[in-house]
Amino acid sequence: MRDKQTLGPWIRRFLMEHLPGERNLARNTQRSYRDAIRLLVLYASTSLHRKVDDLLISDIHAELLRKFLRYIEEKRKCSIASRNQRLAAVHGLATFIAERRPEYMEWCAQIRAVKSKRSAPVPIGYLEKREIDALLAAPNRATKIGSRDHALLLLLYNSGARADEAAHVRIEDLNLHAGANSALSSVRLNGKGGKVRTCPLW
Repeated sequence: MRDKQTLGPWIRRFLMEHLPGERNLARNTQRSYRDAIRLLVLYASTSLHRKVDDLLISDIHAELLRKFLRYIEEKRKCSIASRNQRLAAVHGLATFIAERRPEYMEWCAQIRAVKSKRSAPVPIGYLEKREIDALLAAPNRATKIGSRDHALLLLLYNSGARADEAAHVRIEDLNLHAGANSALSSVRLNGKGGKVRTCPLW
């Protein structure tokens, strides 16, 4: 009976079976869930003076979760967005357990009653034309590294690609044309969640 109450096996199933198999979440999302739960487990272990493999499902109660969220905001200096992401991971784990062990439905409801925080919208910054020109002129194009940096900056400016998208561009993702057909040039970007988009290169 204790095995069904121990938290460890449920975390293993959640991370190694449910997220990749049943939910088919992106690798980075799986890692963020893993990191969030790891932080919670370490916090609970320290707070309760228990070994991590001795933690029970019931040890992760709503009050401990609230203290954990305050800890990552105040001590680890996490943003509200990061705090909410950590909470979403714990909510996901609680739902996973309750769906398979109905006796934990009330426990799950108490965990899910811990709400996300609202944060003020962050204004979106941008560069003026003269700032873009200065940025593009900064690399020394007489060197290989400078030419590479200039090309990368042009790619980011042209496509609006995220850093991760740009880092994963391969030669076969580029469709380059010269002369009169240069307006047909494009790049294929592989984004979050396996989404693919094609952007013109002007």
